[in-house]
Amino acid sequence: QVQLVESGGGLVQPGGSLRLSCAASGSIDNIYTMGWYRQFPGKQRELVAVITRAGSTNYADSVKGRFTISRDNAKKTAHLQMNTLKPEDTAVYYCTMNIGSWFSQVDYWGQGTQVTVSP
Repeated sequence: QVQLVESGGGLVQPGGSLRLSCAASGSIDNIYTMGWYRQFPGKQRELVAVITRAGSTNYADSVKGRFTISRDNAKKTAHLQMNTLKPEDTAVYYCTMNIGSWFSQVDYWGQGTQVTVSP
């Protein structure tokens, strides 16, 4: 059984920074893409950033230049460094990892962590 555990959310003032982390545990062959999504109240979950196993990244336009995704393959962790936070970044942030073997992969999700940007 694979489990993703997120940490690092909380309350921060506009212009501040937070660093989210996500650690995978359990029976893991390979971790392919890692990503972060967020969900606003009453809205569908949306992509924030993804990183491939080789380190290629992609970001939502709304966070480009402010957020940085990274990964540590040995530690099976993903991070999201969030700088210059804005009130509109307030959401529940979810970590996801595509895990499995070359012929079969499953997308796993964390439980979500609340990020609130407010004076």
